[in-house]
Amino acid sequence: MAKPGKSGIRRILDAYKYSKQGLKAGLKHEAALRQELVLAVPLTIIAFFVAASAAELALLVLMPWLTFCAEILNSAIEAVVDRIGDEYHELSGRAKDLGSACVLIMLTLTAFVWIVILGCRFGLWSF
Repeated sequence: MAKPGKSGIRRILDAYKYSKQGLKAGLKHEAALRQELVLAVPLTIIAFFVAASAAELALLVLMPWLTFCAEILNSAIEAVVDRIGDEYHELSGRAKDLGSACVLIMLTLTAFVWIVILGCRFGLWSF
């Protein structure tokens, strides 16, 4: 059964507004999100000068932005857990740790993709 509410273009416009509010709040309150943005923007620009193919360009651009998205989700998890209370609970700690692990994996994969592509581009190795 569908949730009652707005539909059509109104729903899309409201969803855009809520997404914009979330991004704005995240950038205001989350230092890690600002750091990921500071990483993603220059890497996106550099990608256009480094990539030797469309596939390389796609990987070089997508990876930092997927990391940024993982950081948004991690921040959302932390906000919900923090809203519940300050007392320690194993599941709350696990939820926060899992969100953090996701960001770590994405950062590692981003570094890996950039290192491999730059290594190939500058002749350190070839595949």
